[in-house]
Amino acid sequence: MKISVLPMGEVEENVLKTLQCRLVKVFSGSTCKIMPKFTVPKECYNIVRQQYNSTLILRETLRLAELAEMLGSREDRALGVVDVDLYAEGLNFVFGEAQCPGKVAVISLYRLRPEFYGAPKNEGLLIERAVKEAVHELGHTFGLRHCLNPLCVMHFSLHIGMTDRKQAEFCISCNSLMDL
Repeated sequence: MKISVLPMGEVEENVLKTLQCRLVKVFSGSTCKIMPKFTVPKECYNIVRQQYNSTLILRETLRLAELAEMLGSREDRALGVVDVDLYAEGLNFVFGEAQCPGKVAVISLYRLRPEFYGAPKNEGLLIERAVKEAVHELGHTFGLRHCLNPLCVMHFSLHIGMTDRKQAEFCISCNSLMDL
């Protein structure tokens, strides 16, 4: 499987590179490349909510992935990575969103940062959370739904504590459903 990571806006290079390495380990046999940075589309911003609509950013990720494919880059999955606050209709916020099943997913680092919760900056914790959310959203692209196992990466996170508790890997049941 070929994964492309599409950073949008200001996303730290070291976070992207670590994410790249970890995705190759979780999705064994895959390759992962980081694409050039794009800007976060202004039309995705909801001024009333002061957040970005994750569904619109997901569509932009798909558009960019299709453009890259037209230019000769054939990726199986595309992961958009942003550092803005995301929401989806009916929800106060989301850590990410994905086509289920599909080709594209998006995650936000905004609420994964410890400093968002008043804690000191911790790059290691940020990266661990980013990996979990990336694997979770990419799992959705394979058609995986939310898992009842609170340690499985596919468990739904209502808050950051639930993200911290789960592992960065699929449980045995979810792993058996993966069709790489």
